[in-house]
Amino acid sequence: MNFNIAIIDDNSIDTEYVAGLVKNWSETTDHTVHIQKFSSAEAFLFHYEDEEKYDVLLLDIEMGAMNGVELAQKIRQNDDTVQLVFITGFPDFMAEGYEVSALHYLMKPVNEEKLCAVLDKAVSNLNKREKRLCVTFDRQTVLIPLPQILYLEAQKQYVQIYTADTEYRMKGSLNSMEMQVDEYFFKCHRSFLVNLRHVMHIKSNCVVLKNSVEVPISRGMAEKIGKEIIRLF
Repeated sequence: MNFNIAIIDDNSIDTEYVAGLVKNWSETTDHTVHIQKFSSAEAFLFHYEDEEKYDVLLLDIEMGAMNGVELAQKIRQNDDTVQLVFITGFPDFMAEGYEVSALHYLMKPVNEEKLCAVLDKAVSNLNKREKRLCVTFDRQTVLIPLPQILYLEAQKQYVQIYTADTEYRMKGSLNSMEMQVDEYFFKCHRSFLVNLRHVMHIKSNCVVLKNSVEVPISRGMAEKIGKEIIRLF
């Protein structure tokens, strides 16, 4: 497969070192990678705004005016699928990484084996990103990419499907829908199936999504959801 990977780091020595590891990984896995290097978050954004498509971003955290976490927050406003990997000498940004659904943290100097494992996981996630849910309503059929779905709600003989800007109502059962989605969807309540990609906070009676919508969860479910998020992300 072909992958576009950006390395964003203001230290040129670190950049070249990581680029070499990525090239080694591509040769051993038979993946074709196109690597682009940027010395600042601002330089990357300049190219990104020209609609460049990236699959994986390897982000240094400590950079100039804009750090890696701030850059990731901007990217996440428009892109839910790009795989974000933070590379840092400071382990103090875990909470911020969780908020932008970072795939992993790698400490400097980067260990080649760990980087390869992270890239393998990124590929696995990217292979799932094109999976879509077939939704039929009002004599129409739409294919919704799974990452775009926030949650599903059972309403008698129908299922309501929520995305960031649209709602769909389809005849069927929540159980049948659960069989058609991927592992990121979690049955948090007998009437709700939530996409863990969009969960920001977990409360005792609900999960709060990144758009501030609250989805009910069953009693005792909060811990299970937390463990599942840790496993997936």
